[in-house]
Amino acid sequence: MTLLKKAILVLALVLMAPLAQAQQGLSQAKANGLLGERPDGLVEAVAAPDAALSALVRTVNEQRMAEYRKIAADTSAPLAAVQARAGRQIIQSLPKGQYFKDAAGRWRKK
Repeated sequence: MTLLKKAILVLALVLMAPLAQAQQGLSQAKANGLLGERPDGLVEAVAAPDAALSALVRTVNEQRMAEYRKIAADTSAPLAAVQARAGRQIIQSLPKGQYFKDAAGRWRKK
C-alpha cells in the first residue's frame, strides 16, 4: 500500500470516529429521555441541555441536514419535504418510551 493510500485510510478512520461517537451518544441520550425527535427530522433537547448535550444536538443535526440537502438535490425535492418524510419515518420507528414532538410542538412519549 502506498504512503498516500495509507494516509487517506487513516484520515477516513479519523473522520469516521466522531460520527460513530455522535451516533452512540444520540442513542444513549434518547434512551435516557434527554433528546427527542422533531417532525422535521432533527433532534432537540427535551429539557434545558448542558454544554455536552447541546454539542451533540448540533453535531447530529448538522450531519442530518447535510444528508437531507444531498437527498433534496439528488431527487429535486424540496428540502422541507425531505425533512418531513425523514421525520415521519424516524418517529414511526422510535422505540417505546422515547420522546418526539407532535405537530403542535408538544413533547410526547411513545
